[in-house]
Amino acid sequence: MPSDEAGGQRPILGTPDDLPERPAGRRPVLAYIVIAVIVAAIAGGWGYVMLAAGGNPQVNAEVVSFDVGAPDSATVTFVVHKPADRAATCRVRALDGHHLEVGSRDVNATPGRSDLRFDERLRTSSQATTVQVDYCDLV
Repeated sequence: MPSDEAGGQRPILGTPDDLPERPAGRRPVLAYIVIAVIVAAIAGGWGYVMLAAGGNPQVNAEVVSFDVGAPDSATVTFVVHKPADRAATCRVRALDGHHLEVGSRDVNATPGRSDLRFDERLRTSSQATTVQVDYCDLV
């Protein structure tokens, strides 16, 4: 530690008496405004990302059953719920035990009915352990 004129020790960074006084009543208002704008922009961006990640709420699919008994194929039964006047495309995937895709197929749901049931067979490159409907989108 440095020593002062009287031979005593002083803190390296000084004491509160060494610092200049801040004018009373002045606050860094501009800094608070900048921080508020940045936080609002981040919150708005995050909200948009979460809204966009919600997918297409007008179409959904439910897997009713699947069979992965064959080493080179898998079958799946699923129901698509969509507006009756619109067509949709659904991506069906077969996965192995390591969650790797071993087969996939696009299934088209034609307009005319809102609830459609599908029984699909997928060819697989190896033994599947599960089948899922990855997504459905209106076309």
